[in-house]
Amino acid sequence: MSVADTMREKLTAAFAPKELEVVDESARHAGHAGSRPGGETHFNVRIVSDSFDGVSRVERQRRVYAALADELKGRVHALSVTTLTPAEVWQEH
Repeated sequence: MSVADTMREKLTAAFAPKELEVVDESARHAGHAGSRPGGETHFNVRIVSDSFDGVSRVERQRRVYAALADELKGRVHALSVTTLTPAEVWQEH
């Protein structure tokens, strides 16, 4: 199973998201710090979940990082996270 698939499974289990995108951006970072052959080192996550309602943005990110702690200790070098509630997504439009 790929790192992205593992991340999707863990985030789905932890947050029951309405929307979830896990994008492997490793190719954009080839030759940079933390880059490894085969990629799966740099990710961008966008997650929309009711569980973020009433939770500060900092705490939301802490929770996502906690859910992905094993990946961050291992292969993942960089992780960009956007956390939203469904109401915040609606306000974007």
